[in-house]
Amino acid sequence: MRVRDSGEGLGLDRSVPLLVAKVGHYPLHPGGTGAIRSLGRLGVPVAAVTEDRFTPAALSRHLHRRFVWPTTGRESADELVDGLLTIGSALDRPSVLLPTDDEAAVLVARHAGALARHFLLPEVPPDLPGQLAGKYSLYRLCMTHGVPAPASALPASVDDLVRDAGAIGYPVVLKNAGPWSRLDRPAVAATTVVHDEAELVGIAAGWPRMPEVLVQEYLATAQAEDWMAAVYCDRRAEPRAVFTGVKTRTWPPRAGVATRAYAMANPVLVELTTTLCRAVGYRGIADLDWRRDRTTGRYNLLDFNPRVGAQFRLFQTTAGVDVVRALHLDLTGRSVPYGRQVDGRGFCVENLDVPALLAYRREGGRRPAGLPWAGTERAWLALDDPLPALSAAARSLGPAVAMVARRVTR
Repeated sequence: MRVRDSGEGLGLDRSVPLLVAKVGHYPLHPGGTGAIRSLGRLGVPVAAVTEDRFTPAALSRHLHRRFVWPTTGRESADELVDGLLTIGSALDRPSVLLPTDDEAAVLVARHAGALARHFLLPEVPPDLPGQLAGKYSLYRLCMTHGVPAPASALPASVDDLVRDAGAIGYPVVLKNAGPWSRLDRPAVAATTVVHDEAELVGIAAGWPRMPEVLVQEYLATAQAEDWMAAVYCDRRAEPRAVFTGVKTRTWPPRAGVATRAYAMANPVLVELTTTLCRAVGYRGIADLDWRRDRTTGRYNLLDFNPRVGAQFRLFQTTAGVDVVRALHLDLTGRSVPYGRQVDGRGFCVENLDVPALLAYRREGGRRPAGLPWAGTERAWLALDDPLPALSAAARSLGPAVAMVARRVTR
């Protein structure tokens, strides 16, 4: 069967632009560049909010228009909404709005009424993206709807933190609990595994005041598999495209974002993802992280991101549909053609995979096999769009060296 990787014949409405929107400073985000390429290659005009003129997304030849608007996440909601409305007015026609981070997704859902003057948006319940992006509120939703998830607590003080960690049992995982707190008052720089009480107290000693931090059960990686799911749900909260894949390498190792992954159909995970989205009434694009315990076969939901994932281009159907194309088709009144997931596709985030590879080699043990060049999409490198890779390489060199040095020192 011929796979239409280019998305030819989808019937996209090329008169409706897409705006890639973000809140905060993270110029190296593959999801935004992936969305620009996914629709831009098919003739849809794509605009993007960028930190400056030289981010990878800003330099893509498939970008129709860029809006340089550096934000921090500390702005008021009114200021951020006014900025989006100004951009929407400049686009001069109704446009599909695509958030690439949790903060933007939460903002858009809560202010959809105002933003609908210029943008086409999924009709998601206003508070639902915030509940799904919040780590503890997600845990509560999982418990309500019978979805397996690691035991979690949201301590109000350092004493509560120590007590909750002891009750859950070491090692535990610390995460920034809210989508805004990670930008405003982060408790940890990234998902952090804590091995004992002394280490936990040492981390807490660096906080000027108690942050919004989640304490979560640690699911041992030695007997686990890390999976991801990408989904698009229509206005009836019905999944129109559901994809699943396996993470083979992450940064930080075994506790971070996928730097290498491949698509693999998983009916059990499709059913779990579909059931949860229907139960909560979710609409739009979502990116979910799951961990499977090999000893029990149980899947636990680690994260539900109510927006496009950084690695969404890993997934495509035999009809050429990915979740961004499904969003645009549905919100412009087009049908989303049926197709099966294309298994075996790979994805690599080059700038993060270099330090991840070094860390995996240093830690020893069984290392995941590499991905073949053919059938593997790179986050930055594309023969028809070379400048994003050059920008990503230039911006990554210093941070990558520093990250590796810190990890080797530890």
